[in-house]
Amino acid sequence: MSTAKANLETLPHGVQVALALALVALVATPFVGSEFYAQMVARMMIMAIFAMSLDLLQGVTGLVSLGHAAFFGIAGYALAFLTPASEPVSLWWSLPVSVLGSALAALVIGFFVVRTHGIYFIMVTMAFAQMVFYLFFDNRALGGSDGLYVNFKPQATLFDLENQRVFYYFTLGCLVATYAFLRRLLWSPFGRALAGIRVNEHRMRAMGYGTFGYKLAAFTLAGALAGLAGYLWGAQTGFVNPELMGFQMSAHAIMMVILGGMGNFAGAIVGAFAFEMVLHLFKDLPTIGAFQMGKHWQLWMGLFIVLVVIFAPRGLMGLAGKLFHRKGAGDE
Repeated sequence: MSTAKANLETLPHGVQVALALALVALVATPFVGSEFYAQMVARMMIMAIFAMSLDLLQGVTGLVSLGHAAFFGIAGYALAFLTPASEPVSLWWSLPVSVLGSALAALVIGFFVVRTHGIYFIMVTMAFAQMVFYLFFDNRALGGSDGLYVNFKPQATLFDLENQRVFYYFTLGCLVATYAFLRRLLWSPFGRALAGIRVNEHRMRAMGYGTFGYKLAAFTLAGALAGLAGYLWGAQTGFVNPELMGFQMSAHAIMMVILGGMGNFAGAIVGAFAFEMVLHLFKDLPTIGAFQMGKHWQLWMGLFIVLVVIFAPRGLMGLAGKLFHRKGAGDE
């Protein structure tokens, strides 16, 4: 059943070395860069966690969701509601509660959406996400279109998350832990079953697997991990609004996964970093004559994604793996 393996599960040695060096660079960033760049990298790490959560659905299980941002936003709002106006809330209970809130929302929504397939699954996930979006957007009691402020970062007692460097390393720890957990999950019998569902769900049913339960568990777990990212986002930015649950945020996550390479959690991380860096690059493009190139960054981003899909259909990690394999074969 080799066809059920996710892309580049066994990373080439050269790719592993490159990822190790990238981890070293992340560890060193607060010491060599300005506070602004450290905060920007921290945001990229948060989006990388969000992208990995979607990749569990899209790349591993084969479920393309256009509403994944709903769970991202729910956890951010949970943090905002749990944080008092005059003092910080404890990290040790607000984080599990926020993540659990996203997981429960994913469980309830997933109970209905995983019964559908293909384009119907995509449309139903988007419909549920839009329902959640407008629930917060139109309800003043939930913050309305203006959103809510998070006045304090969560209090951890053992360390001070108000310190930007401490928060950076906490986020990095969450990123590494999420990646290690998902990699271990991918090699487990549960992960093998999800990969089998992606390849041929009918065959998995014939073999006696309850595919509905597996897909619902994956949907719930992905929602919980998206909640972790949303919690960190709310803590870092100090502000949440309905746009965090909108279609655009879900689309960004999908583009990150496609850019890095579906079914490859390291690729989701690379895709998130690449997407954010290219996004900043396109937004800072100069004005030529009367044409403001930076104002039309969506056009350049769309063209960029199309080129990646055409020339690197397995994403940047797939391209890197091919290059390293070719180099290794040439060395031999």
